[in-house]
Amino acid sequence: MELSVDWSRAQFALTAIYHFLFVPLTLGLSFIIAIMESIYVKTGDEEWKRITKFWLTLFGINFAIGVATGIIMEFEFGTNWANYSWFVGDIFGAPLAVEGIFAFFLEATFFAVMFFGWNRVSKRFHLISTWLVAIGSNISAFWILVANGWMQYPVGTLFNPDTARNEMTSFLEVALSPVAVSKFLHTIASGYVISALFVMGISAWYLLRGRHFMEAKKSLVVGASFGLLTSIFLFFSGDESAYQVTQKQPMKLAAMEGIYEGEHRAGLVAFGILNPNKKPGDDENVFLFDFTIPYALSILGQRDTEGFIAGIDDLLYGNEEKGIPPMDARIQSGQLAVQALKDYKAAKAENNTALMQESRAILQANMHNFGYGYLENKEQAVPPVALTFYSFHLMVALGSFFFILFIVVLYLAMANRIERFRKILWLCVIAIPLGYVAAEAGWIVAEVGRQPWAIQDLMPVHIAATKLSHIDVQISFFIFLVLFTALLIAELGIMTKQIKKGFAH
Repeated sequence: MELSVDWSRAQFALTAIYHFLFVPLTLGLSFIIAIMESIYVKTGDEEWKRITKFWLTLFGINFAIGVATGIIMEFEFGTNWANYSWFVGDIFGAPLAVEGIFAFFLEATFFAVMFFGWNRVSKRFHLISTWLVAIGSNISAFWILVANGWMQYPVGTLFNPDTARNEMTSFLEVALSPVAVSKFLHTIASGYVISALFVMGISAWYLLRGRHFMEAKKSLVVGASFGLLTSIFLFFSGDESAYQVTQKQPMKLAAMEGIYEGEHRAGLVAFGILNPNKKPGDDENVFLFDFTIPYALSILGQRDTEGFIAGIDDLLYGNEEKGIPPMDARIQSGQLAVQALKDYKAAKAENNTALMQESRAILQANMHNFGYGYLENKEQAVPPVALTFYSFHLMVALGSFFFILFIVVLYLAMANRIERFRKILWLCVIAIPLGYVAAEAGWIVAEVGRQPWAIQDLMPVHIAATKLSHIDVQISFFIFLVLFTALLIAELGIMTKQIKKGFAH
């Protein structure tokens, strides 16, 4: 069973990683295209029309392949994670249904007009269609991230012991969860930055090759401007995201910053190398080397320089002064809940009303720790610290680099000197894949950092998985690996061919 779970996790991770190679470009490039077309409609300059159609072609290629990987990922919830789908399908499925019924059809309908409607509809209607595609793609992202945010912070739900399913009590509470909203804002902001880097990098490549100078220069200015504004937004959304993690998922925050012993006035590790020998509860130093910004983590996580940040040891062994119960107590509470559910089912089968009421009361009192009842020991509640820590700091470092790059490029472009700085232009080209690295690192923090949970505190991953033979999962894993790799190669090939072709005249 353990092998099957690991392979199911690997398969879903593979699908998610490939899917998110396509999603960010869709989120941001759609708005960049809408901005470019707005300039064309406003000025009537045919050069802006050529620029818009060029980037629209690249957008269309990416959009089609992104849809294919997204559909496969949704089906995997039923094939590989059947227990999860049964346990929370009534809640998790709702935002996905809204996304499919409303947002996806919105963007799909107007995508046809945007792509094929040139000279068939009026300029203004075409422009409206372009903006609606951009809005629709981002609304789609919202509902999908609401579903993911609920897994991180399950709210608006009530467990029904008669069906052993969670039922939604408040759709608004699910949709407007602070975790879901902050996750949405931070994720789309990262997509906007990636799209800006994409436009800026390809434009820089044209300038390095001495081709399409005016089109590339104008595209580069739009890309750098969009990137600078969205980078600022990315920092603010990241700050809110870190605050929500501190409040709702303290173990993830402890792993992100490598904190074992909780502290007031906690500093933020700007750079550090973890001690590989460090274990919870021992006296080893956490870092071999670190550079820390004083008070920054307390400000980030508690909005207070004196704020207390819990460490891994506090969460495992408890901190009575701060009201943090030991993990063993949460596991015992979870075991009571699991046993109470079994007793309730047995009592129901025997029509023993008194025992049903007693079991239900015990279950309700301990339901917030239900998932802990399936952990074998408290150490299982600690996510992979090194992977979470390094992924988080890589994401932050790259995000800071992109912000500086946007400022430099925009300044040089506005000063009409960018073509002289070939090293800066090469940095723009190199930054394209780095944007994807930063985004994938962010998802590693979000998903690996909340392990062992499929649903925070309610369902561990090994309980969520379908009982499949690991051979079956391995076969599908390698089929998907070949398929997704072929799709990625095909997209890169088609895009490269289109980029070499350049801005059509």
